[in-house]
Amino acid sequence: MSLNKIEVQILKSKLWNGYAIDVLRLDMVHPIVSGNKWFKLKFHLQNALEQNKKTMASFGGAYSNHIIALAYACHAEGLKSVGIIRGQKLREMSATLRSAENFGMQLIFVSREDFKHKNKLEQEFDGDYYWINEGGYSTEGMMGASEILSVADTTNYSHIICSCGTGTMIAGLINAALPHQKIIGINALKGHMSLENDIKNLLPKNKQQRNFNISNEYHFGGYAKHTTTLIDWMKELWQQENLPTDIVYTSKLLYAVKDLCNQNTFAKNSRLLIIHSGGLQGNLSLPLNTLPF
Repeated sequence: MSLNKIEVQILKSKLWNGYAIDVLRLDMVHPIVSGNKWFKLKFHLQNALEQNKKTMASFGGAYSNHIIALAYACHAEGLKSVGIIRGQKLREMSATLRSAENFGMQLIFVSREDFKHKNKLEQEFDGDYYWINEGGYSTEGMMGASEILSVADTTNYSHIICSCGTGTMIAGLINAALPHQKIIGINALKGHMSLENDIKNLLPKNKQQRNFNISNEYHFGGYAKHTTTLIDWMKELWQQENLPTDIVYTSKLLYAVKDLCNQNTFAKNSRLLIIHSGGLQGNLSLPLNTLPF
């Protein structure tokens, strides 16, 4: 699978209260296996191919970046894919699921209650599948995410800030960060209070006490929920910084960073690195022309 160069974008507008902030544009790595998805999937793909698996299977919701990334990656590598989707099939499927299906993924819809029992669901399927947890949550996903900070020179940043879903990416960042760097995660899920423990469970024991913290204040109502304030913010980011964001993760991440900067949360000599985790395809669920990018 062909990958593109990842760039570091300097934020230059007056939105950030004078702080030095850069964005690691992981969204550039691939238009579909975008952002952190490639890093979280790469070792799973290697394992599946080495084990001569013919089909990869995973779990997700109607707007899952992980599901569409897996569908495309399997298509590119000549593998079959299966997606176990939370909730009943709607008459009008999300753009995410339509695209996953177009890449050859077999979509199987299960009730929200059944979805909670993923181990049982795995056992119900015949076939020699390579299974991946929802969102790529796994040691393999964490180790892949550990490579994110090596795609550019990130040694001089005091803070590394990212959005969080399952906690896989931030666990990789914590694992790879230097001792002087503080990692901040912006939780995209409402009421996901187990996130900190989920992160620690992926980390080697000697890294579980590393310097990180989670903010639960910027979910805008919950996963994939958005308000007119958030849409206006996405438009402003595009106008001021030429930076595209998505409604699920990165727009809320950048809003949180702006808010923290305006609260003078960081020392003035801090250097902040924001991880753009991709997922711009999530905006396809919005009405046409909602956003200028």
